[in-house]
Amino acid sequence: MYATAEAATPQAVLRTAAPTRGLETSFAWRVLEEIDYGLLLLTTDGALQHANHLARHELGRERFMRVHDERVVGQTPWQTEEITRGVQGAALGRRQLIVLRNGADQLHVACVPLFHSFDDTRGAVLLMLGRQAGTQNLAVTFFSRSHGLTPTEEVVLKSLCDGLDVHEIAAAKGVSEYTVRTHVRSLRDKTGINSIRGLIQRVAALPPVVPLSLSFGAHLAPRDL
Repeated sequence: MYATAEAATPQAVLRTAAPTRGLETSFAWRVLEEIDYGLLLLTTDGALQHANHLARHELGRERFMRVHDERVVGQTPWQTEEITRGVQGAALGRRQLIVLRNGADQLHVACVPLFHSFDDTRGAVLLMLGRQAGTQNLAVTFFSRSHGLTPTEEVVLKSLCDGLDVHEIAAAKGVSEYTVRTHVRSLRDKTGINSIRGLIQRVAALPPVVPLSLSFGAHLAPRDL
């Protein structure tokens, strides 16, 4: 008689996966490094457990938040209050969006509860930092390559995605508006997208791949990706 396979219950899956949990954790941290957003993993009382590269970069700049006594706090009492409010709300199971301000600059932070229903460990809170103006993810370069865009056309595309219009791009690059409009027309032809708005929406929907210079694989050439 053939042996009966054990039902694939959550407990059975966990028992099977247990020997490789350390390896899975290592891969999980590696995944976080490849996301083009700052990510902070905190305990429910605000203690820092892990930060990916972009989050460490933001913490090091100490504009909106920093680490003090192993906890994430703000640069000002008001910022600290906002961070605490977001973390405490997430600890109660509420997803929240907070805004940290430093002069004219703002940083939007999503506070996401992370709870494990299958064990007795305490939950955690994930802080997802908004991408700062002027940054571009590597997927834009992939998008440009896949559609055969020239380097100049890629620059124009990134400028459009940064909110610049044709006149502003021409002034910034020291070229005529006619030249910029020619590049925009070529962008539409090569991508098959008929409007600037459509181009921007398509780029906004690209996967958030971290720039090569900020990833663990910074020593690799672009062709190695």
